[in-house]
Amino acid sequence: MALPPQNQWKTLDKDLGRIDRLEEATHFVARPLVAPGIALAFVALTGIGAAIFFGAQPGALVVIAAAVIGAYMALNIGANDVANNMGPAVGANALTLGGALLIAAVFETAGALIAGGDVVKTISAGIVAPGAFEHTATFIWAMMAALLAAALWLNLATWFGAPVSTTHSIVGGVVGAGIAAGGMDAVNWVAMGRIALSWVISPVLGGLIAALFLALIKARIMYAEDKIAAARRWVPVLIGIMAGAFAAYLALKGLSKVVKIDLASAVTIGFSVGVVAWGVMVPVIRRQSEAMENRKKSLKRLFAVPLVVSAALLSFAHGANDVANAVGPLAAIVHAVGEGDAGASVVAIPIWVMTIGAGGISFGLVLFGPKLIRIVGNEITKLNPMRAYCVALSAAVTVIVASWLGLPVSSTHIAVGAVFGVGFFREWHAERRARALGLVKGKVVPPEERRRRKLVRRSHLIAVAAAWVITVPASAALSALVFAVLRVIA
Repeated sequence: MALPPQNQWKTLDKDLGRIDRLEEATHFVARPLVAPGIALAFVALTGIGAAIFFGAQPGALVVIAAAVIGAYMALNIGANDVANNMGPAVGANALTLGGALLIAAVFETAGALIAGGDVVKTISAGIVAPGAFEHTATFIWAMMAALLAAALWLNLATWFGAPVSTTHSIVGGVVGAGIAAGGMDAVNWVAMGRIALSWVISPVLGGLIAALFLALIKARIMYAEDKIAAARRWVPVLIGIMAGAFAAYLALKGLSKVVKIDLASAVTIGFSVGVVAWGVMVPVIRRQSEAMENRKKSLKRLFAVPLVVSAALLSFAHGANDVANAVGPLAAIVHAVGEGDAGASVVAIPIWVMTIGAGGISFGLVLFGPKLIRIVGNEITKLNPMRAYCVALSAAVTVIVASWLGLPVSSTHIAVGAVFGVGFFREWHAERRARALGLVKGKVVPPEERRRRKLVRRSHLIAVAAAWVITVPASAALSALVFAVLRVIA
């Protein structure tokens, strides 16, 4: 029996509604799979490209497998490490998340391809005794195990939302493979002691320098009677310091891959660039500050553009420096397969290998980076352009200071330590002002009120510190396990 026309339309509407809901549910379920799908496609294309490039050459399968693992490692570096450069700018609302991803992808890729260098030291040099990898096959499996273990650890850390050092991850991987291949005596424990020292030095130095710059900005600009006049005097100086620090930083971390530059030359370059930048910015800041109101909110606009520039420069330097963590072991494997030489202390990086590193870092950042960017920029402590500027400036200055003192440092630990340093300085400063106001007004600030003013999330402090401490042993244990499995399979 046929339904009346109106009932037919009702039935059709219900069916269409079910289809719409089904499509919405399908999109909702599929959305979390888009990023892993694109990442998997990138890794697969890398393997296909390596297969086409090497064809039927001896050891082609080993190189293809290493290229796939190298692409996976580069994705994880982009997902975890780049957040340290862009997080503060996003947290300060100087950049949107989309703008930060675009700028970081462009400058990371440029840094890797332009200043990443044609030759890198083999990642095992100085960490494991040369005799530990007496056979070429042993060296190849060890490098592959180190690369895969470091990538797995970075993936896990990103999933938990912990910014960790990619350098420490790959170092841990090499240590684990070295111990599995040659025992405890194979590891240079003096070198490992210096790396462990950087766990403390990097964040403390970064935090102190960031706090000092924030103290300067508060004392000389934010609490000045005439804030605009103070800004005209001090903001060009701060921008000059930033330009000089980044010029020296890039000379040490980027240009030194292309041209030999010592610390004195880098500092000279930095000082010259800083003076020029100060001279250029004096009239610019004067024009920009005209008609501004004499209040703190006006000052944020003066720091927004320099903050964006500093984030871009940090990304360039990071791409130039840390791309080696992804492509260094891969280049060593390619060299060992092609030349049969596992003992070379430096190896040439083919352009296709460098492209894998640059592309992987950019894809990893865009697909998986937002999680860590939000944590570093928003969840540790509240940032504004002035505070974020101090974080970026601290990252560059700390590297220069550490190089001058000969101290081992981690760029990841410096940046995150600077965020914590800014937050703890804000706590101390707020407590100090509260006490002063209480004394003036004849009131005492109660302990519960002081506890309420905690401006740094302690849960993140504990989680990040724990992740830093266990990075090397965790990646080492993973590497030893992977090495043992590879030896059995091989």
